[in-house]
Amino acid sequence: MKIPILMYHQIDEPPPRGTALRGLIVAPASFAWQMRMLRMLGYKGLSMRDLEPYLRGDQQGKVVGITFDDGYQNNLAYAMPALKANGFTATCYGVSSMVGGTNAWDEGKVAQKPLMTKNDWLAWHGAGMDVGSHTQTHANLKEMPDDAARQQIERSKDELQQMLGAEVRHFCYPYGWFEPKHEKMVCAAGYATATSTNRGRAQAGDNLYALSRIMVARATNPLQFLMKVATAYEDKRA
Repeated sequence: MKIPILMYHQIDEPPPRGTALRGLIVAPASFAWQMRMLRMLGYKGLSMRDLEPYLRGDQQGKVVGITFDDGYQNNLAYAMPALKANGFTATCYGVSSMVGGTNAWDEGKVAQKPLMTKNDWLAWHGAGMDVGSHTQTHANLKEMPDDAARQQIERSKDELQQMLGAEVRHFCYPYGWFEPKHEKMVCAAGYATATSTNRGRAQAGDNLYALSRIMVARATNPLQFLMKVATAYEDKRA
């Protein structure tokens, strides 16, 4: 059975037309109907932590993974209420050394937005949501020496675990850029999965360290959303 893993970034009121990367900002009202639609279609929205047994083939069911990259404060403000209203869980991938800061890696390209503080992360985790790693500094692993890449992968896990007092089992490659050697580093660091920006739905038996996802954009309409989740629409674009 195919398992769609949805990829979001910010849940917030979209900026003016012409703003760079505007498509990555999904309006709270859109996110709310998307979550309702999943529930009405019989899907259970799950964090990567709760999706693990399905990806390993130990459980079967009509499930969809829900993930957020970067750890924006607006995920807590606008996404979490909709998730809780539908009985869903989700994973938010944090940039460990930038907790309480902004998306400085985007400086000069898009507007700076606040990232979750330590208290925000504790609130997210305390509400039953999952926390994953997105490296220490949103690093482009492909442009780094191996030792530096390994440090980004390992230390981000340690820093987030210390902050939460809980295990961090899931990783996401910044920019979606990685090579087979990075998959091995993520595995060796003790993560259970790693998600990419490769398009398509996942299924049991897939490489757990190069999982495909489905990007949900600002302009994704209900028919497109249904096609992305429930049909081979994204699989054909892999």
